[in-house]
Amino acid sequence: MNQISNIGNKMLIGLHLGNGYGSQPGAWRMPGVDPQSYTSFDARVKQAQAAERGKFHFLFLPDGPGAVLADIATESPAFNLDVMMTLAAVARETNRIGLVATGSTTFNEPFNLARQFKALDVMSHGRAGWNAITSSGEDVAANYGKKIPSSEDRYGRAHEVVQLIQALWGSWGKDAWVHDQQSGHFAKKDQILPINLQGKYAGSRGPLYIPPSEQGQPVIFHAGGSPNAHELAGRFANAVIGAAFTIDDARAQRNAFREAAKSYGRNPDEIKYIPGLMTTIAKDRRTALDRRIQLAGESLAQRAGYLQQMLGIPIDVRRMDEPFSKEQLADARPSRYDPRSPHALKIAKEGWSLRDILAHGVIDYHPVIVGPGIEAADHMQAWFEAGAADGFWISPDVNADGIDAFVDEVVPILQQRGLFHQEYDGKTLRSHLGAPDQYGIDPRV
Repeated sequence: MNQISNIGNKMLIGLHLGNGYGSQPGAWRMPGVDPQSYTSFDARVKQAQAAERGKFHFLFLPDGPGAVLADIATESPAFNLDVMMTLAAVARETNRIGLVATGSTTFNEPFNLARQFKALDVMSHGRAGWNAITSSGEDVAANYGKKIPSSEDRYGRAHEVVQLIQALWGSWGKDAWVHDQQSGHFAKKDQILPINLQGKYAGSRGPLYIPPSEQGQPVIFHAGGSPNAHELAGRFANAVIGAAFTIDDARAQRNAFREAAKSYGRNPDEIKYIPGLMTTIAKDRRTALDRRIQLAGESLAQRAGYLQQMLGIPIDVRRMDEPFSKEQLADARPSRYDPRSPHALKIAKEGWSLRDILAHGVIDYHPVIVGPGIEAADHMQAWFEAGAADGFWISPDVNADGIDAFVDEVVPILQQRGLFHQEYDGKTLRSHLGAPDQYGIDPRV
């Protein structure tokens, strides 16, 4: 397949907004961090405003209504108290930044999701996006008193639920609201109609009693990388929240989503592939590594066992502050089962200590930048110009100062290089993404 380049366009940037502390488990204990910001909507508003100052295109809120995955004795849960309540608070205190929340199609009824997201879209004047995903964990299912359905049933339901929700969004006609006080004519009754749709997995009568927002209706996102994800996103989504560790992997994923969109009669440019990037921005590599070591505390030594599997060599955790020996490096072989392994070996061969290798984030969930802002800018430019990404969602180590560090140290470099916009062009999330107008179901799919 031909390489698809992004040269000449501008990249998209979103902010990952989870528990409010940051992406690193120790973020809640860092000096200057309010330890109670887990429950502070004011903190979330402040963080959103910092991202909007940097002209970020959107906030991305993951959600996982399952078990507490963290060790609650020492770590905070990873998610917001409630994604819709959080974005409602943020919507009132921001003006341009898009607001994207995750909502599972597996255990939520279509009418509830349709109402919540369209109400947020109206409240925010057309800035809402729905990250439509399926649930896959038995811990999530247990909270709803159910078992996780098969993959076929989960994605079968997802296709029905997205169509139902878009039909409900369009059930209040675009020009139906008259609200003429003189004549007493509130709305055109013949343009607000039930949808009466029933599928194998879900159904709804409708209509939804919410008029269109400034962008018509929310934008569909999806997160995932499986063939099922390609199909769901290719059919419905305008953006994909991705995870990739190499340019080649990211480019392959991006092309797969574009091909899926094309198979449904859509222009492949309508779907944007946005992988993650974790950041610790500081004046130099040593300062950034020391910050990561402070954040990780005792957990770094616990990660050494996994690094041992990745490199295929025995590791002695009593020697955390020593580099690997020449013999160890000669014997090391990156695991073919973990795409992070070649990068981990590259860092090890630079002569860093075991503690520093782990502090580079070599076993984090996304590529990690640990150092000055120009290193983040270089990474983003390389991926963007190679056709591997349409943009990035940024996950700072500590939100309290990490968002500002990215805005002040990385964004200006990207702007100077002509890779990122200087100002918002439009007011809606749809305009930020360059997504086509849509109201109701896309007639092509």
